[in-house]
Amino acid sequence: MDSTPGLRERKKAETRQAVHEAALRLVVSHGLDSVTVEAIADAANISRRTFSNYFSGKEDALLYGEEQRIRALVGQVRAQPAGMSAWQALRGSIEELRRQVGEPEREWALRTRLARQHPSLLARQLANHAALERDLAEAVAERPSTVPAPVLAAAFLVALRLAALVWTEEQQTRTLREVMNETLDQIALPFT
Repeated sequence: MDSTPGLRERKKAETRQAVHEAALRLVVSHGLDSVTVEAIADAANISRRTFSNYFSGKEDALLYGEEQRIRALVGQVRAQPAGMSAWQALRGSIEELRRQVGEPEREWALRTRLARQHPSLLARQLANHAALERDLAEAVAERPSTVPAPVLAAAFLVALRLAALVWTEEQQTRTLREVMNETLDQIALPFT
């Protein structure tokens, strides 16, 4: 009897992820304006009503994955060993997430980034990034650092965004991990 809520929660998480992936595929292929909630529900093999039980609109479904990655990153920072400095905890969290998720495909990352640049999504993404910056600063606030936690969190996130931009646009065969490590190493000089 105790496993029922766990199973129910796993099924809900699987459905949310399936809807998100369907929304992402459709938006990358057709553009946000051309995709309807009904099309997403059909692609995820659920009803329109079931879609509404999980998401309030196609934008919510599209940004779900980004919001989950934000939660995972903050969780990983908090899970880093207590003796690490703030910067080491931030770096360790990225490495752990990479181990769990693996390397993304450059073409898919580029197409996804372009799809998310729709004006109706930008305000929500800015709010997500501001919340992430605040949560990361809170997560490292008690760790040793020569830099205030809010400055450190902001610099870290700028480095990640810059690395992702460079990686998606460059023609070299470097992995995202390599570009990210190089960018984080360069920005870390004043913090170490």
